[in-house]
Order: sequence, then C-alpha cells, then structure tokens
Amino acid sequence: MMPASNHSSNGFRWNKEIFKTYLSDTFRGLSLAWRASPAIGIMILLLTICSAALPPALAFVGKMIIDAVVAHNGERTIRLVLGEFGLIAAITIVQRSLFLARTLLGNRLGINVNSMILEKAVQLDLSQIENSEFYDKLNRARQEASSRSLQMVTDTFQFFQNALTLFGYIALLLSFSSWAVLALVLASLPATFAEMRFSSIGFKLYNWRSADRRKLAYMEYVLANDSHAKEVRVFSLGENFLARYKGLAEKFYREDSSLAKRRTIWVVLLSLVSSAAFYGCYAMIAIQAARGQLSLGNLTLYVVVFRQGQQAFQSCLAAIGGTFEHNLYLSNLFEFLAIAPPIKPTEAVFAAAKALSVEQKKGIYFDHVSFRYPNKKTLALDSITMHIPSGQSIAVVGSNGAGKSTLIKLLCRLYYPTEGAIYLDGKDLRNWNQEELLNRISVVFQDFNKYQLNVRENVGVGKIENVENEDHIKQAIERGGAAELLRDLPQGLSTPLGNWFKDGRELSGGQWQKVAVARAFMRDKADILILDEPTAALDAEAESLAFQKFRELTIGKTSLIISHRFPVARLADHILVIEQGKILESGSHSELIQANGRYAHLFTLQASGYT
Repeated sequence: MMPASNHSSNGFRWNKEIFKTYLSDTFRGLSLAWRASPAIGIMILLLTICSAALPPALAFVGKMIIDAVVAHNGERTIRLVLGEFGLIAAITIVQRSLFLARTLLGNRLGINVNSMILEKAVQLDLSQIENSEFYDKLNRARQEASSRSLQMVTDTFQFFQNALTLFGYIALLLSFSSWAVLALVLASLPATFAEMRFSSIGFKLYNWRSADRRKLAYMEYVLANDSHAKEVRVFSLGENFLARYKGLAEKFYREDSSLAKRRTIWVVLLSLVSSAAFYGCYAMIAIQAARGQLSLGNLTLYVVVFRQGQQAFQSCLAAIGGTFEHNLYLSNLFEFLAIAPPIKPTEAVFAAAKALSVEQKKGIYFDHVSFRYPNKKTLALDSITMHIPSGQSIAVVGSNGAGKSTLIKLLCRLYYPTEGAIYLDGKDLRNWNQEELLNRISVVFQDFNKYQLNVRENVGVGKIENVENEDHIKQAIERGGAAELLRDLPQGLSTPLGNWFKDGRELSGGQWQKVAVARAFMRDKADILILDEPTAALDAEAESLAFQKFRELTIGKTSLIISHRFPVARLADHILVIEQGKILESGSHSELIQANGRYAHLFTLQASGYT
C-alpha cells in the first residue's frame, strides 16, 4: 500500500503508481464489504444491475408513448402508459431495496471494521501503545474507516450502475451524433479532476492535524468528565481550557471553510463548461426538430437522453472521485492494520543463553538487565542484577522515576530488556509461553483500572474464565481484604461500580484499591506475586490490616513489592534500593539501617513524619 504522503502535497497529480494504488485500495475496500456479508453484497450487485437497466428503458417507452399519441393510436398509448407505470413501480422498489441493503451492509461493516481496529490494538505490544504516533494512527483509522468503507462500496456500485445506464443512453444517442456524445464526455472531465484534486488536499489537511484533533477531544473530555470536575472547578480551569478548545475548533473551521470555498468556486466554474456543452447539443436537437428533421418522439427522447446521459456520466466521474477520496481515508485504516508487533525473540535466539548456577535457576534472576524506553535517550534501568529465590520476597524502594515500575513491566514481559536477560526457573523469560507465564503471575499495578462494571466483573476479570464462579470471586475478595466492602454494597456482587452508568456506586481510592487487590487474587494458583504500591490509597487502619494480610499472602510465594512506605518494605525478606535505574543498596532492613546509607536516610525522614 502506498503511504498517504505519496499523494501529492500540492494536490492531485495522476500517475501510474497512484492508479495502481487506487485500484488496489478499491479492491481491499470491496473485500471488507464482501467479508461483512456476501449475501447482502450479491443482493446489492443484482439490484444495481436492475437499477441501471430501468432508466434507459423508461426513456425509450416515453418516446414510444409520444409517437403513439401523435399517431392517434389510443390502445397502444394505454398499453405503453401501463408499461411505463410498471417501470416506475420497479424503479421505486429497486431503489428502496438498494437503500435497505446498503443500510444493513453499513451496520455490519461498521461493526466489522471497528472490531478489526480494536483487535489490532489488543495485539500490539505496550511499547507501541505507549507512543503518541500510535494514537494518531488509531484516531485516523477509527474516525473515518467504518463510514468511508461503506461510502466507497456504495460509490463503486454507483459507478457500475451509472456506467451500465450510460451505455444504454449512448446506444440511443449514437443514432443522432457521435460527435455530440464525445463533446458531452470531454466537457464533464475538468470538474471531476478538480474534485479529485481538492479531495487529496483535504485528506492531507485531515492527516496533518491528527495530533490537534486529539488535543481537541482531550479538552472536551477534561471539561465534561467527572474525574476532572473537581480540579477544573477548584482551580478555575474551565475558562482557560474552554478557550483552548475554542481556539483549536476555530482554527479547524477556518481551514475547512477556506478549502470548501475554493473547492466550490472551481467545481462550479468547471461544471458550467459541462452545462454549456449540453445546451449546445440541445440547440442542435431543437434546430433539427424545427426543420422537421426529427419527430416529436425523437426530439423528446434525445433531449431526455442527452440530459440523463450527461448526468449518468457525471455520476460515473463523481463516483470515481468519491472512491478516490474514500480510498485516501481508507489508507489510514490499512496503514493501522498493517502495524506489525515487534519481532518476538525465539527459542533459537536464546538457546545459547549463559549457564546459571543451581541457585539462580530457582526463582527469578535479573542478569545485567538494562532498559531504555522507545525514543528515550536515558536508561530507565542500568545493568540490574538481582535474584529473587523461589518462595522469597524482595521489596524495592526508591524515589519516583527511579525505575521501580519498569522492573514490573519487564517481569510481566510487557517490554523486553534492551540488554541482558531475565530468567524464571532457569529459562529465559523471552522463551516462555505467554499464557503459561501470565498464569504464574498475580499483579496489582499502582495505576490499576477502575472498571465501570459490577463487583463480580471488576474482581472476576483477574481470571476472566472464572468470572461467573461466585465462590471463587468471594474467596478472592476475602483474601484481598474487601469482604467488609462487599457486605456494605446494596446489591452485593451485582452492584455496579463507578458513576458512568445508572445506579453505579462510586468508591473511595482505598476501596478501589481493595477491589484491585482482590482481582489479583483471582489467580489463586499463581506462585509469583507482584504488588506495586499496594497501600498507597489506604488509611492507617486499613494499611495495618493490609500488612497482616500481605504477610499471610506472601507465604510460600515468590514476591516483588514496590513501595515507598517502609513498613511495607520491612515485610520482605530482602530490600533493594534503586536510584536512577541502578541498585544502590541491598540487604535486610536492619542491615540497611546499620549501613547508614540512602535507605537509612529515607527511613529516618519518613519516620520523623510520625513523631
């Protein structure tokens, strides 16, 4: 597929490559429709053929009626009038059936295309999703794809319908003048090329401002979403953010208005050329009829056929221009769907991995692991080497941005190390089967999700196959410390959480965190427990209960606890202090206090806050 940028930045310039791309993208767009519903596609094709054949037949019958009237043949006139009525009825039925078929296809196509986009989004790695360019591509694909794909299919069928109709009109017109037919065809071309040129300019404008459209949507979200309402009002942000929103919206309006005005002026002027050609032919017909060289029926036939034939040809050209424009926008969809996940490491690549000691083969072992986020210059982790023995726990402490959460992303294989390797039970993490690996891990992220679903689903998504297992869910709630919360909810497990939907129950930060912890314990067979700031949103009493709960939950499990609260860190068998992506200190709580280093300094600072 040809990238959008290859369509001329100065407008439309037809060449062989663009023509090949046009045909290729048209075929791909039609394939989307065919996969959506082959039956409806066949129905539209058959109805299109019928719709194409009826107008020329109607024009010819009209000519015969006039001839019959002039010949004073009343019986033939009545039969022809009844025949014309039948054709009109057929046209009405076919057109309404086409409308129905296109509506049904559009609904199905919209579901399919959006599903394809979301399926692709789910398949991509975190490294790709945490990228602004990804959101631009996703935004471009979602905003136009479903509607443009249907319009492209509609215009393609419209082209074939009008082309078939046009052939019928041409057959009738050639008996009058082949030169007149050629003149009408040539006169219609300039306006069509103008439409295609401005479609290309409009498409480039649309793509250029992808980031600005996302900013516009973000400002709208901040101003109208409950999660931002408090700060917007307390800090009086409404006027400032609204001004930003209006500024961007007005900028879009000015750009769109300028393009629309230029497009209208050029297309109107060039369309007058086509109209002049028609009236030149009309004058020829009128002069011949006045001289008695044409019958009244032929005069009527040629006038109608010239007018409708020209309209059919203009419709063909408009359909070509329309499909060209739709294909430009569909190229965004195809570009997004063509995004490939990063090449995954294979078993063969790491078959020759370093030999580990017997001790290192038990549990989790980071071997000189460094990591740099995409498009970043500095390392988030710098040559980290650490061992979490099977069944033991390690706490990681450090300032914000030190690299603590990056450890979790690597351990969950959301990212791969830039250098070094991570081993689980002696096997390189990159060589583990993804499903098998994740079944061994239970994790609570610091920025856990607050699903606008009921309690059962909020907890059950921790192991989606058990979302209907009420006993399993209640056990996870009990282990996660949310049993009291459940008893206070009016509908128990069926209580909707959040306030996006009717009867939803909003929770405090600490309550949401308990739900998230319970979600993690849906994976009751997981032997690796990862807790990222597990008590960040809890009050003192809840935190004390959480400490007891964590002591119970980490028994027999390999665990990694990220926390800035030292009472939580003291639960671990071993403590690591990370600063600027490097391990600064390691040891037990007492050992680190005696060392009087960074850990002791941070511990003293935090302890002084309670005295």
